Amino acid sequence: MEAFWISLAVIFVAELGDKSQLMALTFATRFKAWPVIAGITIATTVVHLGSVAIGGLIGDALPTKAINIVAAIAFFGFALWTLRGDELTDEESQKASRTTRNAIIAVTVAFFLSELGDKTMLATITLATQHDWVGTWIGSTVGMVAADALAIVVGRLLGKHLPEKIIRYGAAAGFALFGAILLFEALR
Repeated sequence: MEAFWISLAVIFVAELGDKSQLMALTFATRFKAWPVIAGITIATTVVHLGSVAIGGLIGDALPTKAINIVAAIAFFGFALWTLRGDELTDEESQKASRTTRNAIIAVTVAFFLSELGDKTMLATITLATQHDWVGTWIGSTVGMVAADALAIVVGRLLGKHLPEKIIRYGAAAGFALFGAILLFEALR
């Protein structure tokens, strides 16, 4: 359960202000919310299963202290990445807006491709080096889907009046905090 809750919290925070939330909003303006959430869930489940497999292999091969230091550095990097911000490219935005086929398939493929190498995938790999893979997989998947579902709901309610900077700074602070905790544990 610890792996589940830690992964859920970290990935939820990581997803705040991420381009995946922008994609979810874009798809939700064209399709009903449930097919969009279903597509996000399918893609995230597959990507994060691969992520925990990679993280589990790395975690078994390296000593805990080294993993904590590398994980702390990774989380500090995620904090900087989040501060930099994330935007949809024109191509990504056009793909989301012109897709007219089955919504679930369109969203699943788009999210699967956009998540490969994304910070949430890398964060899931990092978490899986230290925690149970099943809890990490389920927690990271639930965290990402919850964050994207929240973006859809809030986006529909508030439109363009979202405080993007506050969300971005809060998410970056969360990553920095997780990085500091991991560094403290490694050096203790």
